[in-house]
Amino acid sequence: MEVKNTILVLSGKGGVGKTTVAVNLAYELSRRGFKTGLMDVDIHGPNVPKMLGMEEMKPETNDNILPIMFNENLYVMSIAFFLEESDSAILWRGPLKHKLIRQFVEDVEWGKLDYLVVDFPPGTGDEPLSISQLLKNITGSVIVSTPQQVALLDVAKAVNFSERLNIPVIGIIENMSGGVFGSGGVEKFAKSKGINFLGSLKLDKMIAESGDLGEPFIKDHNSDSSKSFEKIVDKVISFCNQ
Repeated sequence: MEVKNTILVLSGKGGVGKTTVAVNLAYELSRRGFKTGLMDVDIHGPNVPKMLGMEEMKPETNDNILPIMFNENLYVMSIAFFLEESDSAILWRGPLKHKLIRQFVEDVEWGKLDYLVVDFPPGTGDEPLSISQLLKNITGSVIVSTPQQVALLDVAKAVNFSERLNIPVIGIIENMSGGVFGSGGVEKFAKSKGINFLGSLKLDKMIAESGDLGEPFIKDHNSDSSKSFEKIVDKVISFCNQ
C-alpha cells in the first residue's frame, strides 16, 4: 500500500455521525480528483456500504483482494461485503479483529492513494490500536462529536488516544448541531484544549435521509450542510498539505 495521507475518523461514543463524516469526506476527496481509499474497520457495525448504496456488491480476488470501486477515484473495503446477510452478528474477540484489519491493510490491492480514510467503531479499543500498529506515518485523526457534555467526555478520550499514540489531531467536528442537542459545545471544548475546530453540521433531516438512501449528502452542493462540509474538507486538505 502506497498512501500519501492517512486520516483516521474517530468518535468517543456511538451515534454521533462518525461514519457519515467518513463517507462524505472520502467521497468529496474523490470528487476533487484525489485517489481515495475508504476502509471500514467498524467490524461489529459496518455501515459504509449501506451509506454508499453498495450493499449487494462483492469483492473480486486475484492473488489479493480487490477493493470495490465506487467511482473512478474512490475505492472501498468493508467486512460487510463478505457477510451473507446484512444483519449477521460478528462475534469476534481482539485477535480475529486484528487479523482482519491486517488483511485489509496488507492483502487488499489499494494501489497508490492520495488519501486513505479509515472509519472506526466508537471508542479506543482493538480496531484503532490495530490500525495504529499496522499503518505507518498516519497523517492525523478527525474526531466527531455531538454538542452535549456527555459526548464531550468521550471526545476527551479520543483526543487522549491520539496523543498517546503520537497521532496528530487534525481537528474536531460538531455534528447534529442545534435543536435538542444545543450548539457550540464542541468548539468551546476544542479551544480549551488547543485543538483545531473544523466546523459544525446542523441537525439536518437531509443528512439522515441521504445515508439511508445510499447517497453522500455532499452530492447536493446547494444545501447548507454540503456547503458547511466543503469548508471542513478544505481545512482537512490544508492540514494534510502542511
